[in-house]
Amino acid sequence: MAESPETTNGNGAIVARGAIAREPGQPATIEEFVIDPPGPGEALVRILASGVCHTDLSAKNGVFGTEGFPFLLGHEGAGVVEQVGEGVTNVAPGDHVILAWRAPCGACRFCLAGQPHLCAASLNAEKRMRTMDGETLTPVLGIGTFCTHTLVHSKQCIPYDPALPPEQMSLIGCGVMTGVGAALYTAGVRPGTSVAVFGCGGVGNSVIMGCRLAGATTIIGVDIDPRKLEWAREFGATHTVNPQDGDPVEAIKAITGGHGVNYAFEAVGRADTTLQAILSRDLAGTCVMIGVAGPQATLEELPLGKFFDLGGSLRVSWYGDCLPTRDFPLLADWYRQGRLDLDRVVTRIISLEEAEEGFHAMERGETLRSVIRL
Repeated sequence: MAESPETTNGNGAIVARGAIAREPGQPATIEEFVIDPPGPGEALVRILASGVCHTDLSAKNGVFGTEGFPFLLGHEGAGVVEQVGEGVTNVAPGDHVILAWRAPCGACRFCLAGQPHLCAASLNAEKRMRTMDGETLTPVLGIGTFCTHTLVHSKQCIPYDPALPPEQMSLIGCGVMTGVGAALYTAGVRPGTSVAVFGCGGVGNSVIMGCRLAGATTIIGVDIDPRKLEWAREFGATHTVNPQDGDPVEAIKAITGGHGVNYAFEAVGRADTTLQAILSRDLAGTCVMIGVAGPQATLEELPLGKFFDLGGSLRVSWYGDCLPTRDFPLLADWYRQGRLDLDRVVTRIISLEEAEEGFHAMERGETLRSVIRL
């Protein structure tokens, strides 16, 4: 467990330690960095555990662009509030919290219209974390969790029961919530329906768990990795399809009596799998895009006539269209009740120094989630 932060100067700044990506495509380095004290509405959090998510790998490699370096990696974390700034009332020092990378502002056009999950001005702390040589750090998705301590907006802190394990709770902060929310909220999966999930990694298998919770009766996992297909079956897939064995769209239609599925989820972020997901739908079926594609990814051929033939919809899932204050406690309760198998999602527990190897294990397809324990 990380030690309490040390004061470094008269203004109360503290020294923390974390994984910092300084240049696109280069390994992250474990460095000390400086955090100013929490300002109004902010909280200093000591990190207990952080999931290694593919979005961090993409940010580190410059997939989303080269602006923002150096990055403080990590955005899927659980920890303990150590200090709060002026005006903070929702959390207090000592609270165990899951960190959310979207915190509705309550005042933008979407929040005022009763759609806080679409908030256009999500709350974040000011950028007041910096390297020891004075460069301002950009925390990934406004959080930064591959570290001993981080600075966030207090509304990004969602309390949880400290009796629950932080490793599993950290995963609710992004991958699990994204997948479960995509099933329950973005798609609105209904009981007795059929679904196909393209990409059976950490997010895809969370979609499968969400579809089970929603009552889907035909759940098809699609992946080229036999290990991931086995994971999909363990999480509740009733069928699996390996595209290396033939056309996955035809295989999905064969499973569903020639019709296709009511809901198709793309959790890879590729143009080819997105097109396959679109074409695997039944009449009036819904396709949900979850995987984050790079800016260069394009659909070269999209038969628009298929949309008129099939109807239905194409939706993009933002963070599972969740409301963290409502949904994080819900998922934590489902875990406590044994309805959400987060223990199986934690494939490997590693140290902060092993963060880079955590990325490599992900690339090799060896893990659903490596979790850094601080």
